Amino acid sequence: MKVELYGLHVFGYHGVEPEEQRLGQLFLFDVELEVADYRGSNDRLEDAVDYTLVADAIRKLSNAERCNLLEALATRTAEMLYERFAPERVRVRVRKPQVKPAGMTVDWSAVTVERP
Repeated sequence: MKVELYGLHVFGYHGVEPEEQRLGQLFLFDVELEVADYRGSNDRLEDAVDYTLVADAIRKLSNAERCNLLEALATRTAEMLYERFAPERVRVRVRKPQVKPAGMTVDWSAVTVERP
C-alpha cells in the first residue's frame, strides 16, 4: 500500500542565490510512503499514516531548516519521514518550479531521494 502526496506546495527560503534566501520561493513536494497493508486498511485513522500529518511535517521541516541545495532538502525530508512515520520505503521528489539556468527556461528542476 502507498500513501501519496503530489504537488504539495511549500514556500521556503532554500537556494544558493542570495535572492532565494532572502525572498523565498515555492517548492513542490511529491511523496510516496510504502506502508504495510494493515496500516489503515481497518478504516481506523490512528492505525494509518495520516497524510495531513505528513504534509504538516514537511512544512515544519522546510520552515525550520534552510538548505542551499535541493539534494539536501530532499534528503532531510526523506530521512525525517522515514524516522517519523516508519514506512517500509519512502520516496521524496522536491521540485523547484522557478528556475532559469543560464538564461534558459525549464518547467522545473528536481531531486528525488529514496530510502529503503
